[in-house]
Amino acid sequence: MTKTPDKPQKGKMGQRVKRYSQVSTTMAGVAAKVAGEKFLGLKIEREKHAAQLLASLGNLKGPLMKVGQILATIPEALPPEYANALQNLQSNAPPMGWPFVKRRMKTELGADWETKFKSFGQQAAAAASLGQVHKAILHDGREVACKLQYPDMDSAIAADLSQLKLLFSLYESYDQSIQTNNIHHELKDRLYEELDYEREARQCNLYRYMLRDEKSVHVPEVVSELSTKRLLTATWLEGGKILDYKSAPVETRNQIALNMFRAWYVPLYYYGIIHGDPHLGNYSVRKDLSINLLDFGCIRVFPAPFIGGVIDLYRALQTKDTSLAVHAFETWGFENLNKDQIETLLIWAGFLYEPLLEDNARVIGKADSGVYGRETAQKVHKRLKEVGGVKPPREFVFMDRAALGLGSVFIHLQAEVNWHRLFEDMIKDFNINDLESRQKAALKQFDLL
Repeated sequence: MTKTPDKPQKGKMGQRVKRYSQVSTTMAGVAAKVAGEKFLGLKIEREKHAAQLLASLGNLKGPLMKVGQILATIPEALPPEYANALQNLQSNAPPMGWPFVKRRMKTELGADWETKFKSFGQQAAAAASLGQVHKAILHDGREVACKLQYPDMDSAIAADLSQLKLLFSLYESYDQSIQTNNIHHELKDRLYEELDYEREARQCNLYRYMLRDEKSVHVPEVVSELSTKRLLTATWLEGGKILDYKSAPVETRNQIALNMFRAWYVPLYYYGIIHGDPHLGNYSVRKDLSINLLDFGCIRVFPAPFIGGVIDLYRALQTKDTSLAVHAFETWGFENLNKDQIETLLIWAGFLYEPLLEDNARVIGKADSGVYGRETAQKVHKRLKEVGGVKPPREFVFMDRAALGLGSVFIHLQAEVNWHRLFEDMIKDFNINDLESRQKAALKQFDLL
């Protein structure tokens, strides 16, 4: 006897087909426009077309929003009009309703799930690209955040990455300044990791460990007995939005910036690990100006020599040592670079490192056209087209994202800090072997090797 699928399964399949159709139709339109521009000499109004792309995709939950934000920080991985449109994607779709939330919670914690909480907020307290957060109170009085993953995210990621690969290939067909294969693979691996909330729980515990001595940085505590592969429950950390401090006294803004710097770069330079998603929603500010660091689905572990390359490039820019700079690029995985490519990459490196090279208090920079680094990225892109393209190493994707994302935060604050002294203090005792040893021990402790 053939089993008839139940209604929820039919609905799930229907949602999957609808999403594939919507994303595919939109990307097919992009493909037609780009192909027409290249092969038929047709000129398209890219800004207008990118706006249409944004309107078409803007109501989709899921990874496309996160992918767009990441792409906008990679120097011209896509034409700027499309990168800007994707960066501005917002999850405008309504959150999952209470009946649906109850069904999902029952699946994750059992039929008696509500008895495990003193109270559970029916309305979503926050929305993320892959799930939504509900505030609850446990019987012991602790306030917690319950992040519940949207349904069928595996298929959503598959659909978005498939169409993104098409867009990449079309772009490369007429512009080979950036080879996108490594970018696509890196995005794919990180996004699928983000679906695993059990992994995120271990990564959250890892960050609590790495930042245990930082009194001005706070990391949530995972409630493991109320967490699953698709539900993550952790202590609720109260704090205000970073933008609420834009008009605060400069001393206040500077202190927040210092705390943010420690939150991101202590794990990087002591353990070779970085929080890969430094956007405004992933931290908050307490009344004492300490920082709550949130959302640990996207972290990147770097080989110790890669971090050594970051410092080598800094020293190379200080001393104008081109051979050391080339060594740093090669350590990162850039291959067969010619003189013109090296000079072009040094333009981008000079931009990223500039605040660290000046031994004085200063703002970190300005946002060109609303996006930190956009003007320099366009200059680099133009030069790369002239001198031959490069293939960014996979690790480069999230290193760039973190640097630009955090730089954008400091620009919002207009903090006036001696970034040079901060950085020198951070790396003064750097040793590759020590970092490698600390990293291995920490990853093993939290089952992340």
